[in-house]
Amino acid sequence: MPATPHPEQPDDAAPTHARTRFDPAALTRAASDTWTVRRVFGEAYERGGTTVIPVAKVQGAVMTGSGTGEVGAGGGTSSGEGGGSGGGGGYATRVRAVGVYVVDDAGVHWRPALDLNRVVLGGQVVGAVVLSAFSLAWALRRRR
Repeated sequence: MPATPHPEQPDDAAPTHARTRFDPAALTRAASDTWTVRRVFGEAYERGGTTVIPVAKVQGAVMTGSGTGEVGAGGGTSSGEGGGSGGGGGYATRVRAVGVYVVDDAGVHWRPALDLNRVVLGGQVVGAVVLSAFSLAWALRRRR
């Protein structure tokens, strides 16, 4: 049974993936524009003779993909010729505040940021370990 053309696409039009090409250089440029030293050290500001420089931890990852195609059983286009395509990619960035440098008359001081979510998570983990240890000790004592 012949394939039906897409309703919005004329019979002789190339498929969308053949008209648009993935440009890995554009992905690399976008990532390098994002992962700059300006992300790590924020814009310094001054209040009452004290300069504050925010600092962050920046992590990133770049992913790319590709593909191919070949003629196989049941494969190919309606004209009987094989085809294939591929491409794609993306990047992810995670930025977390770690503290500030404070520059005043006394010198330069580091003030770490407090991540309350990490503190709460740490407390929950410690609580779970202690509860598990007491439960295990209680169960072993009951067996005797």
